[in-house]
Amino acid sequence: ARSVKTRRRDKSRAPDLSEQIKTATKESHVRAENTELMLSFQRGQVTLPQFKLLLCSLHEIYTALEEEMDRNRDHPAVAPIYFPQELSRLESIEKDLAFFYGPEWREQIRTPAATKRYAHRLRQIGRENPELLVAHAYTRYLGDLSGGQVLGRIAQKSMGLKGSEGLSFFAFPGVSSPNLFKQLYRSRMNSIELAQEERESVLQEAATAFELNIQVNVCPSDLGGLLITTVDSGEANAAVRRQRFVGFFLALVTVTMGVYAF
Repeated sequence: ARSVKTRRRDKSRAPDLSEQIKTATKESHVRAENTELMLSFQRGQVTLPQFKLLLCSLHEIYTALEEEMDRNRDHPAVAPIYFPQELSRLESIEKDLAFFYGPEWREQIRTPAATKRYAHRLRQIGRENPELLVAHAYTRYLGDLSGGQVLGRIAQKSMGLKGSEGLSFFAFPGVSSPNLFKQLYRSRMNSIELAQEERESVLQEAATAFELNIQVNVCPSDLGGLLITTVDSGEANAAVRRQRFVGFFLALVTVTMGVYAF
């Protein structure tokens, strides 16, 4: 009798949120994985100006995400997945920016409008619907953790860096086993109690998170201007190629979640 009750209870249980997010973002995965830029990155075609612009965008995104996660750390939907010591990226990004730009990096960095829209969305939901931060935290952090070592090696080789300086973003010293930690994270996330309407909103927001990353890749006027003003004039002719890279890389880091994390 006990086994019958168990089967009935399991049958009525809601699907895991992590699996639902995988399903909800399937189309976005396909769109991001079928870009020519994915192949370009895999070939190791990463330049220093491209990587520096990536860090500028990541700084804007993670400043917003981590400030909102900190502010809402006691919210019932955020508390179970709040792992600042293990996952926080902002300090690492700022270390990389200081390495590439020097001590006055805050006066030099610029970010495209698409990145600012992403950050605005994070701040908006942090104020109005903190439970939606679950979608962004899962998409970004597990994507970064999953692909960090691989992407870090590619970036290091492509830019000719001899050590780990400038690549702190890809390192997670607080996570001894990425696979075990991802299991813990998913378990914590799946334990969050959400009303059906809230759950549907989180799934929609996960798709939005992918789209916000991809949008950086479809705003050439935003990023092209930044490249022209932040690199030598002799490199301006390469702006069209480079403007695609930052949005692609942001999407790639997110796409690695679909490749490794599920």
